[in-house]
Amino acid sequence: MKKVSKIILLVLLLLIIVSGLAFYYWTQQTYSPSSTLTKLVDEDEITYFEDWLVFDSKGEGQTKGGIIIYPGAKVEPEAYSYYGQELSKRGYLVAIPNVRLNLPILEVDKAEEIIDKYATVEDWFIGGHSLGGVAASSYAKEHSDIITGVFFLGSFPSDNNDFSNSSISTLSLFADKDGLTTLDKIDETGNLLSDNTVMKEIRGGNHSQFGVYGKQKGDGEATISVVEQQHIVIESILDWVNNE
Repeated sequence: MKKVSKIILLVLLLLIIVSGLAFYYWTQQTYSPSSTLTKLVDEDEITYFEDWLVFDSKGEGQTKGGIIIYPGAKVEPEAYSYYGQELSKRGYLVAIPNVRLNLPILEVDKAEEIIDKYATVEDWFIGGHSLGGVAASSYAKEHSDIITGVFFLGSFPSDNNDFSNSSISTLSLFADKDGLTTLDKIDETGNLLSDNTVMKEIRGGNHSQFGVYGKQKGDGEATISVVEQQHIVIESILDWVNNE
């Protein structure tokens, strides 16, 4: 009987180890920036600070605010660097984290690192793409005294992060060709957003083009280019933050 029990324990241990290794392998199969990004972004504009990509404000005078962008699950942070480059030109500090196991939900509080480093920045806006938006909204919910606004790029808050009774400024950008965060899902979760929410549909856009990393499995076919979608996102974010 003892021998059988030992065998069962060994089998269970082996299954746990194999499952853990399989999960780790899965998290490392990331979406890398596409060749389009190298044509758009000047690598000299990027500052690497520990686990962060930082784009210092290029605007005249004082930095207008800080914008933190959590990447989508298994998407490399560089895929969002066009946002950083362009938003920094308009006076904002932009920071994009490299998160543990490429899953932002595992490091919801990652934003604290950059907020502490740039303590003189008064207004902080946090958001993200897909699962990154879920993680970012969790941080915003718990730190409403620090965060001025939260934004979602093809994303939405989880059920336990209900902003419906909050006045926090919110921006929700979604695309009609998104095959992952569908319009139905946006409608279903709309009740979790604050009354102070700007919602904008990107016609012809899809899920993958909220970053610059090629097409993601399961996504719809975009009818606008990735550059067009990126520009719409950039201008929408600027209109929103400049009104706060």
